[in-house]
Formats: sequence, C-alpha cells, structure tokens
Amino acid sequence: MGISVILYGSIILVFVLKIYVIVTKGRCTSKAKLNGKTVLVTGANSGIGKETAIDMAARGARVILGCRNLKSAEETKQEIISKTGNTNIVIYPIDFESLTSVRKFSELVHENESRLDILINNAGAGGLGNRRTEDGLRILMQVNYFGPFLLTNLLLDLLKKSAPSRIVNVSSLFHILASLDSNDLNKYASDFKNYGNSKLCNILMSNELARKLEGTNVISNSLHPGAVRTPIFKHIKWQYMFFMWFYYWWLFKNPEEGAQTTIHCAVCEKVDGVTGKYFQDCKRYWTSRVAQDKQLSEKVWNESMKLVKLKKTEIHY
Repeated sequence: MGISVILYGSIILVFVLKIYVIVTKGRCTSKAKLNGKTVLVTGANSGIGKETAIDMAARGARVILGCRNLKSAEETKQEIISKTGNTNIVIYPIDFESLTSVRKFSELVHENESRLDILINNAGAGGLGNRRTEDGLRILMQVNYFGPFLLTNLLLDLLKKSAPSRIVNVSSLFHILASLDSNDLNKYASDFKNYGNSKLCNILMSNELARKLEGTNVISNSLHPGAVRTPIFKHIKWQYMFFMWFYYWWLFKNPEEGAQTTIHCAVCEKVDGVTGKYFQDCKRYWTSRVAQDKQLSEKVWNESMKLVKLKKTEIHY
C-alpha cells in the first residue's frame, strides 16, 4: 500500500509540475522592430542564445554572434539568414575561459561597430569542475560570471553612446542555492554551489550596474529563463543522467520557449526605464534576499574588478 501511494503520488506530482510549466510559459508579446540597432548575443550558436539571435534578426537588428565554436557559429549564422532574410549577421570569436579572449573580442567590437544597443550576456555552462583557467580563476565562475563582468565593463562606452540601450543578464533560479564567500569569490565549494554562486553574481552585477548607470538611459536587468532543454547540461555527471533525462524531456521548456524572457527584457516596451530588476516568464519576479543586498553587490563588484584586472582607464560608468 505504501509503495502504491508513493508511486501514484509521484505520478500526480509530475503531472502537476507539467501543468505548472505549461501555465507559466510566458511569451514576449512585443512587436518592437530593431532596424538600425545592433544587438550582441553571447553563446549564440545554440540553445537560448541561438533562439534569441534569431528573434533579434527577425526584428531587423544587426546581430553580433559572440561564440567560441566558430564552425557551429557559422552554421547558426546561415540558419538565421535562411529563417529571417536578414544578412546583417556577424561572428566575433570569444572564449570566456580566457580574459585575454574577452579583451580581444571587445577590441573587435570597438574596431568594427559604431553602436551597441542591446548586450545580452547569455553564455554559460554547468558542471565544469574545479580547475583554474589561465587567469587563475575557477573555470565555472569565470565562464558564467567573471568573463561577462569584464566584457560588460569593456563595452559600457558603446552602450552609453547608443542610449537608450539595454543590458540583459541571463541568471537562474539556482542563485538561491548560492553560498558565496564575498572575501574569496574564487573559492570552490561544489559544482552545484559554484553554479549558484555564479548566477547570484550575475544578479548582483546587474543590480550594481543599474545603480552605477543611473541617469545614463542604459538599463540593466537579469532573468531566470526557466528549466530549458539546452546543451548547458552536457557536462552533468553520468550519475544524474537518468534523473535529468526524464525531467529534461518531459518537463523542460524547449529553447524557443526558454528564450522568451530574454527577448522580453531586450525589446519589450514595458521594460523601458525599468532597471535593476529580475524577471521570469516575461514578468517581474522575486529573488533571494542576498541577491538584493546592496552592500554585498558593491563588495562583489569591487572584488571582481581586482580579479579581472580592470583598469581605471577602462571604467565608463
């Protein structure tokens, strides 16, 4: 009897969750056009980033694909052109495992672009382990946070020049699992906790940017895309594969659905002038108390500047 109750209870729970996922699949309803505007999407060759880039191109934007895998990026570019008819798509190489690569990417953007209207920090990964990069930083924190932090700062001059402009930071509900040591942002706890730490830092960065850019007409927001079937899960250890497979295919959003909140934050008229907020399912949403801690966000910002070796001459806020 006990086993039957658990079995039926589990089946009911799964269907309740499935209904919840369907009901909460927010969609961006904005018809905004982006002709004459430039949008940069990192990690644009797959998953949410790819769907976001397709949408931006369909709206008429010049789209910069910031990608590490150039072969995949070229295939994505051709797919975008085929689907949207927009040929104004360019690829610039970037590898967030290297801060040197981030700086070279910024130089390419400055050399070739006269404006940047929307920066979408989408690139991210999970399950990367404990190793350090060539910059001495923990790889997961660098890919998900330190790299985008440096890139955003290096591009602020273009964003301010192009105002009104937007910065969109893809975070995650997993930020609630963070156990961040603000005195040692490079500390390793576990893959799950470090992933949570990186996503908390995405929100803290976004909120601090909103304060520092007040009055510039550059807005900065963060978001949770939902549970989405994307390649971010390819690094998950084999022990979790059965669990992930079931929920992955049955409950998770597809990438087009998962990109909707990113698109909403990037283009929706309802977000005009809204800054320092967190979104889910195309609407404002709650975050942990820690994510709203102004003193913590300022401390994390200052520590991050030191770790990525951001120079005073490179600061544009």
